Formats: sequence, C-alpha cells, structure tokens
Amino acid sequence: MCICINCHYVDRCFTYHAVETQHEQLHLTETPDFDPVEPTINVNIRPRQNEIEMEWDVVGCQSFKQETGKWAALRPGELVPT
Repeated sequence: MCICINCHYVDRCFTYHAVETQHEQLHLTETPDFDPVEPTINVNIRPRQNEIEMEWDVVGCQSFKQETGKWAALRPGELVPT
C-alpha cells in the first residue's frame, strides 16, 4: 500500500501526483508544490488476460510526515486506494 495516503504532504506532492497519473486517477491537486526527498516507488507488474497491469506504490520517503487519514479526509466517502 502507498504510504502517501497517510502523509501530511499528499495533496501537495509531485511524486503522489505522478502516481495518480500512472493510475489514471483524479488528482488531489493540479498544481503540486512539494518536492519530496528520496521517495521510493515499488512498481508491481502483473499480466491480466491481454494486458499488463502496473501498480505504483510509494513505500518510502525521507519527507514522509505521518498524518493518519489525510487522503480520506480530502476525499470523504471515497474508497481509500490500496
């Protein structure tokens, strides 16, 4: 699971914005202004029928600042990405 959903900077972060783009999801912001220090991204690649599915998860970041439920607070009522 992407650590970004519980990060204080999720709605301002360049890296999370890129992950949203890869997942073809709506952006929390169109104008991120926070450049995180050394984010680590795992990319899981799975074949699905005639397609390749790729899942991008930020699993580490020196800028991570815990704010449990930050993503859910920004998108009330929506399912939290897993």
